[in-house]
Amino acid sequence: MSDKPSVLFVCVHNAGRSQMAAGWLRHLAGDTVEVRSAGSAPTENAAAVEAMREVGIDIAYQTPKLLEYETAESSDVIMTMGCGDACPVFPGKRYEDWKLEDPAGKGIEAVRPIHDEIRARVEQLLAELPHTT
Repeated sequence: MSDKPSVLFVCVHNAGRSQMAAGWLRHLAGDTVEVRSAGSAPTENAAAVEAMREVGIDIAYQTPKLLEYETAESSDVIMTMGCGDACPVFPGKRYEDWKLEDPAGKGIEAVRPIHDEIRARVEQLLAELPHTT
């Protein structure tokens, strides 16, 4: 059992918003937080990978994953991003739904502002997590 907080980012495709959020949290928190991401209908998003690469964060190795009950159940914090009813709810978990534009099908120019907004939200989340300083 780890004493590190675990954060699960969930969006529909686990290719854009949740992958970028996980990338930012890994980059900013190092190994002080267990970072997870998943989606209700996983697919790829090359523009999200490129937008993160531009700021020196490689998320290309992160394969989009299907949201599994056990992953959500064992996470301390669940950040959802437009997955609606596909996101499971567990009593006692911290939940937050980030209203973010979906980068699916958009070019790099449209994805950059989304990844900037995600970074700001991840920085705020990181400041609120225990055991991360």
